[in-house]
Amino acid sequence: MKKHYSSVCNAVLCGLLLLPATALAQGFGGHYPIGVEGIKGGTLPPPGFYIRDYNQFYFADRLNDPQSRAIGDLDLFAYAQAFRPVWITDLQLAGGHYGMDVLVPLILTDFSLKVGEGKMSDCSFGLGDLFVEPVTLSWHWQKADFGVGYGFWVPTGHTSLSSPAKPGKGFWSHMFTLGGTWYPDVEKTWSVSILNRYEIHMEHEDIDITPGNTFSLEFGIGKALTQTLELGVAGYYQQQTTEDDGDVPHSKELDRVFGVGPEIVMAFPKCAMFISLRYAREFGAEDRPEGNTVTLTLTKKF
Repeated sequence: MKKHYSSVCNAVLCGLLLLPATALAQGFGGHYPIGVEGIKGGTLPPPGFYIRDYNQFYFADRLNDPQSRAIGDLDLFAYAQAFRPVWITDLQLAGGHYGMDVLVPLILTDFSLKVGEGKMSDCSFGLGDLFVEPVTLSWHWQKADFGVGYGFWVPTGHTSLSSPAKPGKGFWSHMFTLGGTWYPDVEKTWSVSILNRYEIHMEHEDIDITPGNTFSLEFGIGKALTQTLELGVAGYYQQQTTEDDGDVPHSKELDRVFGVGPEIVMAFPKCAMFISLRYAREFGAEDRPEGNTVTLTLTKKF
């Protein structure tokens, strides 16, 4: 048993050495930072030009094995600040408004990990991988909104096999999006939203490994108390759907995590701005860290 535990510890540490920056905070395979959307996350805005500023904080002191058992001693902090211009045009395709957007992230990761007799720590800050979404289509009806999109992640962030806190992933990914929001009442004071994303990952640029694909689901249930204040609950589920592939030794396990918590949304009509703040406590994590996510998002229409 002792020999087996030691081999598991070594495997964990060796595996972490192959991880890019935000892998420790947001899943070992996927690019998408789960938890950045919540209430009305399935709704794209009306035609216009918008700037969104995401600020996501992640704290974790627990690293789980594939059976959700805590292993090692983890102290992890990650912060991502992402700038996202969004343009929704007046052009309509199949009745939906055509749009596009890009995401430019800056990522800070600081962690230390001890598993058995093995120790490692790292800290890094820099430009992460860019996300380019050249196609979105969005529909708005009396009782519901609906949207679809396609985009890709570009490995612009620096990555290093000896420094897992580096902000880059080291591979390209395709991402498909489908989401919607339902308004149960005529006044639209209640909203129920679901946002689905699926990532297909390409081979790592530095090593012979192709990360398994990733499915991400985010939901939100909101209640508008006034014209400028909305409260609700938001949550997420992220699941690796296929095994990693390649000649480099890698885990055959599929990582996953759940998270849920409160959200508040405030509108400032005079300056055409929205601010949302949400907290999520993670649970049921397998083969990845389990912690807490805090996301502050500012949206400005021009």
